[in-house]
Amino acid sequence: MKIHPTHAAVYIPPPVIGILIFLLSIGIQKYFPIGHHLFHSTILIITGWLFIIIALSFGMSGIFRFLRTNNTVETFKAASSLQTTGIYTISRNPMYVGLVCLYTGLSLLIGNWWTVIFIAVFIFILQEYVIRREERYLRYAFGEQYISYTRRVRRWIGRKKKASR
Repeated sequence: MKIHPTHAAVYIPPPVIGILIFLLSIGIQKYFPIGHHLFHSTILIITGWLFIIIALSFGMSGIFRFLRTNNTVETFKAASSLQTTGIYTISRNPMYVGLVCLYTGLSLLIGNWWTVIFIAVFIFILQEYVIRREERYLRYAFGEQYISYTRRVRRWIGRKKKASR
């Protein structure tokens, strides 16, 4: 018998995952240091701040959209609606885009190569542990409405091109 999901079943909040990976990378730097001379350049500091600005734009837009529709950002509770407007027209996961950009910006500002290397680990965990579960739940909860939405908007960022006839 197939169990129908009542929520995404993501019990570790994605921001907590990011914080844990970030702290792990800082700890690894203490025991296995990698030089950080490159990080003191003005261009990387500016780039770090740009990533943080992008993070706030994406993340807060996603959160505000959820709040406006009385939806929950808690990944272990049922969604009350499918978000497809506003920032959700260019990303199915703007809050996660925001988290990755925040992580990246902070990585550049603190100047830790391990933190930069672990960006890939963070994205992999978000993709496999969080997003895949959310997608399975949303497919079940919203059916064709969600499937149609996935045909128009990319998982991370960007609209999909319409098929030519």
